[in-house]
Amino acid sequence: MPDFYKRKLFRYPIYALLVVTGILIGIISYFHWVIGLVSFLLLGLIVYYLYQAESHLNQEMEQYISTLSYRLKKVGEEALMEMPIGILLYNDDYQVEWANPYLSTCFDADTLVGRSLYDIGESIVPLIKQEVDSETISLHEQKFKIIIKREERLLYFFDVTEQLEIEQLYEAERTVLGIIYLDNYDEVTQGMDDQRKSSLNSQVTSILNKWATEYGVFLKRTSSERFIAVLNENILTQLEKTKFTILDEVREETAKGSVPLTLSIGVGIGVPTLPELGVGAQSSLDLALGRGGDQVAIKQPNGKIKFYGGKTNPMEKRTRVRARVISHALKEIVTDSDKVIIMGHKYPDMDAIGAAIGILKVAQMNSVEGYIVLNLNEIDMGVGRLLDEVKENTDLWERFISPEEALEIATNNTLLVVVDTHKPSLVIEEKLVSKIDKVVVIDHHRRGEEFIQSPLLVYMEPYASSTAELVTELLEYQPKRVKIDMLEATALLAGIIVDTKSFTLRTGSRTFDAASYLRAQGADTVLVQKFLKENMDQFKKRAKLIESAFIYKNGIAISKGYEDETFDQVMIAQAADTLLTMNNVVASFVISVRHDLQVGISARSLGDINVQLIMESLGGGGHLTNAATQMQNVTIEEAEHKLLEAIDEYLGGRKE
Repeated sequence: MPDFYKRKLFRYPIYALLVVTGILIGIISYFHWVIGLVSFLLLGLIVYYLYQAESHLNQEMEQYISTLSYRLKKVGEEALMEMPIGILLYNDDYQVEWANPYLSTCFDADTLVGRSLYDIGESIVPLIKQEVDSETISLHEQKFKIIIKREERLLYFFDVTEQLEIEQLYEAERTVLGIIYLDNYDEVTQGMDDQRKSSLNSQVTSILNKWATEYGVFLKRTSSERFIAVLNENILTQLEKTKFTILDEVREETAKGSVPLTLSIGVGIGVPTLPELGVGAQSSLDLALGRGGDQVAIKQPNGKIKFYGGKTNPMEKRTRVRARVISHALKEIVTDSDKVIIMGHKYPDMDAIGAAIGILKVAQMNSVEGYIVLNLNEIDMGVGRLLDEVKENTDLWERFISPEEALEIATNNTLLVVVDTHKPSLVIEEKLVSKIDKVVVIDHHRRGEEFIQSPLLVYMEPYASSTAELVTELLEYQPKRVKIDMLEATALLAGIIVDTKSFTLRTGSRTFDAASYLRAQGADTVLVQKFLKENMDQFKKRAKLIESAFIYKNGIAISKGYEDETFDQVMIAQAADTLLTMNNVVASFVISVRHDLQVGISARSLGDINVQLIMESLGGGGHLTNAATQMQNVTIEEAEHKLLEAIDEYLGGRKE
C-alpha cells in the first residue's frame, strides 16, 4: 500500500482528537482566559499544518493515479502489440477487422485486416461454427492453440509448435520392453546332439542380433528360449511398419535346416515404470502364446491389443502330460462343487454341444450333478437332430436346462464350465458368468482381447482341432465310475468331424487318437452323418447365397446376400466352406444379413491367409482358417467395404 494511503488513514483519529481538544480548551478559557487564548493559538497552528499536509497528500494521490493510469494504458498497449500471443477480431462475415503485429508476422504478412478467415486457415471457421472453445490446428507449418470468444468475435492464437515437438519427442523416446520367446524350442531340440543344438542357437542368435542392430534394439539372451529386448516407441513404430518380418525370417531360415523355429514376442508400452513394463510384456507374451504363437502382441495403455504375424498354422505341441494334469485339476474343482453348469456360445454348433455333453459326463464320473444350459430358440438343424436323439434318452435330456433355470439353481459353490468360447459376450447367458465365481474355460480358439475374468482353470489349446477333442482327452483320465454311452461318444465325435470338415482341416495326430477312443466307446459314424444331413431347400438356399461370388485378389473369394433376405449363421458358414472347395480359391468370405438383423461375415481359409486377423480387425475372431464376425447398424454394402479395407490392410495395403 502506498505511503499516502497509510498517512490518510492515520489522520482520521487525529481529527477526532482535535475536536475533543477544542472542547477542552473552551472549558479552560471559561476559568482562565489567558491560558485558553494561548491554547487556541496553538490549536490553530496545528490545524493549519494539518490542512497543508492534507493538500499535499491529495496532490500526491492525484499524481499517483495519473501515473498509474498512464502506465497501465502503456503496458496494455505494449502487451496487445508486442506480446508473443496472436489476437484477432473478426466480423459477422468472418473477415479480419484487426490483428496484432505478432499474428501478422506469423503469417509473413504486413497486415491481415480485410482478409477472410478461410484464407488464414480452412479449419478456423468450422471450429467457430461447431462452438468449440479451444482447439489445436496447423497453420503455415506451425501448430497453434486457438481460444475462441464468440460474443466478442475474438480469437487468441498461442504458438504450441515447440511444446508439441517436445511432447512427440518424449513419446518417441519412451522405453518399450519386449520379451522374445522361441515357441517350439524344446520340441525341436529334443533328441538333438549338443553340436546341432549349439549350431541352432548360434543361427537364431545371429539372426536376432542382426535384426536388433539394424533397428537399434538392445537385445540380451536370458535363457535358451528367451530374449529381452529394450527399445523405444519410435523404434517400435518402425517395426510395426515392417509388420515384424523378423517372425518370417527366423521361421524361414531355421526351416532350411529342417528345424523350423517360430517366435512369439510380447511387448509392454505406455507405462512409466520398468516393473509395469515387464508385467505388460509378459501379459502380451502369454496372450501371443495363447493364440498359437508365431506372432507379436502389443498391449496398449487403453487396454486394446495389436497383433502381428500369426500367419502359419500353430504346430501341435500339447502333451499327454498337460492333458492329464488339467484333467486331475478339473476333477478336484468338480468334486469341491455342489453342482456343475455347462454353457457354450450362442447358437451352439456340434462342437459346443458335444463338448458340453462330455463335461456333463465328467461331472457324473465324479458323482456331482451336472446341467447343460441351452436356449432351444437358438439351435440349427444339425443340433436339432442331435437333440431329437437326446430326447430319447430321458436321463440325458433332463440335464438340459434353460438360462433362467440355470440362474435359479446357481449357488455360491456352483461351478460354471464354459466350452468352445472364452468371450463373455458370446456365451448363452452372460449373467451366469457374473453370478458364479467358480469358472473353468475350455476352448480351442485363439485367445482374443475379451476374456472371462479370473477363471479358476483355463484349458485353451489352439493346436487342437476342436473343443470336443480336448474334452475327450480329459475324459480319458477321469474315474471310470460311469461308462460313456453311445450317444455321448457320438456327440463328441460329431463335434470333431464338423470342426475338422471330416478330418481335412486342423487335424493332428491327437485328433485321430481322440476319434479312435470315441469309436472304441461306441460312437456311431453313421449317426453322425445323419446329424449332418441337409434338405434340398437348404442346399438351394446356400447355392443362392454364393451365386454372387467373385475373386477379389490373391485367390480370395467374396460373396454376399441380398439386403431383404436373411440367413442363419450356420448357413453363412456353410456357404463359406463351399466357396473354399472351388478351384484356385485360398480364402472365402460370405456376407449376409442374419435372422437377428445383424450383418454376419463368415471366413474360411486353407491356411495361407489368416482369416482370424482379418475378422479381428472387424470386431470378430476365430482361428487362422475359420473365423467370423457380426456387425450392427450397417448395410451389406458398408460391411463389404469394411471387409475389403481389412483385407487390403492384411495384405499390406497393396492395390490391384
